[in-house]
Amino acid sequence: MRTALCPGTYDPVTVGHLDIITRCAKKFENVVVAVVNDAFRKQPLFSIEERVFFLEESTREIPNISVTVLDGLVVELARAVGADALVKGLRAVTDFEYEFQMAQLNKKLDPELETVYLMASPSYSFLSSSGVKEIARFGGCVDDLVPEIVAKRLTEIYQSVEA
Repeated sequence: MRTALCPGTYDPVTVGHLDIITRCAKKFENVVVAVVNDAFRKQPLFSIEERVFFLEESTREIPNISVTVLDGLVVELARAVGADALVKGLRAVTDFEYEFQMAQLNKKLDPELETVYLMASPSYSFLSSSGVKEIARFGGCVDDLVPEIVAKRLTEIYQSVEA
């Protein structure tokens, strides 16, 4: 397998996401990180431009990673970028239930596209974007949970809400 597609909302990208993406980059020749533009499950805090920027800045030292926007079906983007596999990170059984359903639907749409799961590193198994946003919202420190540029932006957002 040469090219992996790592789709997600990345709202915001966390060090757990970066761990999965970095590990993926060691196993595949090319990794395309796809930022979901139309997140129908919840309204993102960050714009699509900010989320793409955060990922580009956080992965710029890794030459085989590129970042793009996902505006439609993940299987269509996978075909367009020549992806051999979708790579998803799993933290817990609850992640698996949702991801298993999605993998089955994607397999129906494109039987050749494989879904590969990477287990979260133990130090990140608790980490979620929603948890990070909640901590930041109430003034907690997220410096070791997200890249520096994300932590700074979260501080800006939530300090302006308090003002």
